[in-house]
Amino acid sequence: MISILGWIFIMIGVIFDLLGCLGLVRFPDLYNRMQAATKGVTLGTCGLMLGIFLLKGFTPMGIKALLCAFFILLTMPVAAHALARGSLRFGVKMWPKTIIDSYGKDKFNEELIEKDTKPEEP
Repeated sequence: MISILGWIFIMIGVIFDLLGCLGLVRFPDLYNRMQAATKGVTLGTCGLMLGIFLLKGFTPMGIKALLCAFFILLTMPVAAHALARGSLRFGVKMWPKTIIDSYGKDKFNEELIEKDTKPEEP
């Protein structure tokens, strides 16, 4: 039974990883891509690691999988936050269809949303 549960976690992890990669390719700007990459891939990779732990149990490989999942859960959100904040400070603009930019208003007194340069169609 635990073996089946482990394989289910692995399959869910693979699906989340694939969706994260798809979001990385398809989303329009850096911030959306970063969200897809960090959330999807973090959940996917932790699912994989948990599935490996369930399959292997308390062996050295299972313990290492748990430690990797814990390390990924701690570091990926912090790294994504630091990258997004650094990108905002260096002036990387948001997608033109972004609705709200509270950080830009608070820190720079202007929204950091890229202006849509397409001429309007008649």
